[in-house]
Amino acid sequence: MKKTILLVLTCTLLLPVAGCGEKNYKDGTYTGQSAVYENEDGSNEGNGYGVAVVSIQDGKISDCSFETFEPDGTKKGVDYGKEGGAVANKDYYNKAQKAVAACDEYASILVANGGLKGIDAISGATINYNQFQEAVELALEDAKE
Repeated sequence: MKKTILLVLTCTLLLPVAGCGEKNYKDGTYTGQSAVYENEDGSNEGNGYGVAVVSIQDGKISDCSFETFEPDGTKKGVDYGKEGGAVANKDYYNKAQKAVAACDEYASILVANGGLKGIDAISGATINYNQFQEAVELALEDAKE
């Protein structure tokens, strides 16, 4: 009985690290897209949506990419945060670029953890975090066996 309780506690506490009780997914590549995130005032300016592409191999997450887009479908990249093609507000541009860089970090942590559990929001990229969570959940929902 003690061994069973210890095993359950170990798997519960170390799930992202040890892989205890991992969900099995169908091998393949799955895409999830978040809804367009809205501001408190109901506008969606600057927020857009996120798209996660999750690869499953041997029933486990083997790769992930995550990108964000403006509401009109324009990919957020090196020009995100610029006005008219130029950096008009350096602080705003730096914050926008920090959010873009967080996309790769979120995807890398997902692969390392084997799931969403244990992924924390990166300061300055909270909207991306919410979009990432939603997009990955949708992709993994399609991958469930």
